[in-house]
Amino acid sequence: MTIDFYYTPGSAPCRGVQLAAKALGVELNLKLVDLMNGEHLKPEFIKLNPQHNVPTLDDNGFVINESRAIMTYLADQYGKDESLYPKDAKKRAVVNQRLYFDMGTLYHRFGELYYPVMFGGAAYDEEKAKKLDEALGFLDGFLSKSAWATGDKITLADCALAASVSTIEAVGYDFSKHSNVVKWYNNAKSNLPGYEEANNAGAQKFKGMYEALTKKK
Repeated sequence: MTIDFYYTPGSAPCRGVQLAAKALGVELNLKLVDLMNGEHLKPEFIKLNPQHNVPTLDDNGFVINESRAIMTYLADQYGKDESLYPKDAKKRAVVNQRLYFDMGTLYHRFGELYYPVMFGGAAYDEEKAKKLDEALGFLDGFLSKSAWATGDKITLADCALAASVSTIEAVGYDFSKHSNVVKWYNNAKSNLPGYEEANNAGAQKFKGMYEALTKKK
């Protein structure tokens, strides 16, 4: 059995999947896609995934993209128990809410602020920075009630959120005023399986790319 995982190390969504796979004990066959050199636009990759984005998973011919969909698929298909992605409808709904919050609010607002700066040479937008800070405040509120994103145990939500928050940290954004986020993030670094290999190494690559792209000539 081979589960091919097409990824780029700097990508937070890719790293979220890698963290989930580590927590689930699933081995991924890593296949690097160099986005900067257009490897995602090669005909063979477009045939595999017409949306031509990463991450993309090919589980013996079953192909799916979008990181949170990949994470939940892996948990349903290969999870040894339901701790990371509970089957109870209400508990699962909370995990899903955090996953959608991460995608549609937290990471979205990060991208809205930093991607124009990184890839378009735009000026830092203070209004967009306020929106990102607001999102971090929402996360801080979630974490005021529990040690982990949805309760007292690690779930897929923590994997996705840790990848996003480490990316926010990588660009030098100061979220120290959000004390619950800081505490949770430090716990994630210590307790998420394979954190260094699956996430931090890629976050540092993203940091290097950000610094290189925004370095003043």
